[in-house]
Amino acid sequence: MHAIMGITGQVGGAAARALLGAGQPVRAVVRDVDKGKVWADKGCEVAVADIDDPASLTKAFTGASGVFLMSPPNYDPEPGFPEIRRRIATSTEAIVKARPGRVVFLSTVGAQVTEPTLLSNSCMIEGALRSLPVPTAFLRAAWFMENARWDVEDARKGFIRSFLQPLDHPIPMVAASEIGRTAADLLQETWTGNRIIELEAGRRYSANDVAAAFASALGRPVRTEPIPRESWEGLFRTQGMKNPTPRIRMLDGFNEGWIDFEGGRAEARRGTTSFEEVARRLVAGGAG
Repeated sequence: MHAIMGITGQVGGAAARALLGAGQPVRAVVRDVDKGKVWADKGCEVAVADIDDPASLTKAFTGASGVFLMSPPNYDPEPGFPEIRRRIATSTEAIVKARPGRVVFLSTVGAQVTEPTLLSNSCMIEGALRSLPVPTAFLRAAWFMENARWDVEDARKGFIRSFLQPLDHPIPMVAASEIGRTAADLLQETWTGNRIIELEAGRRYSANDVAAAFASALGRPVRTEPIPRESWEGLFRTQGMKNPTPRIRMLDGFNEGWIDFEGGRAEARRGTTSFEEVARRLVAGGAG
């Protein structure tokens, strides 16, 4: 039995579908029973749990041969990351008590970076999981290609404004479906200790490549415009962010190249889905 967190999202859903397709039993970990109904109809066991409640999380993980662990994103974390510290405490308590056969944690490219950024939650969770008495794999996924869904409306107007700069600077990206399928593969593998798996597409993509992919999907020119670095803080604050620095530093890290894969002892895996495929799905109104 594989317990899947985030099953109602793109990555968790893809992992669950891959496991079901392989004939593996799946336990859908959801926050309320209504969200689990569609998965119950697919033959999944349903466990209602909250990442902030260690008792419910322990119950959801108990008896599982594997757990796919995710932490809900927080795009405006408080200084010092108190929310993620609480989630680390509840998650590690549940894992120690439930003792699943293995844990696959959805981490991120750049998780090894110690400077505080929006990706620091993954760095902190990896650090906490390393010492647990359970085989653990850190699935460090590249920038989600599906982040470009926010560009579709502008692309239809013929332009995209981008935080990724220089516009021809390629960064590692990957499709959410590839992350889910890789997570499913890992849950069916056996190992001891800790593993790091770095996952990206077969090539890297720049802001200009994103625009070109949308141009191809739409059948019309799409240009790219950089969003000036000096405007970011004010822009994020007008969007309601109280602490935009971690997001700004994350973008700086991608743009300056110090957020990238670690290499070395990590296992490198490559997805086969191109950004062009994802752009076509996004334009058509699909999930990517």
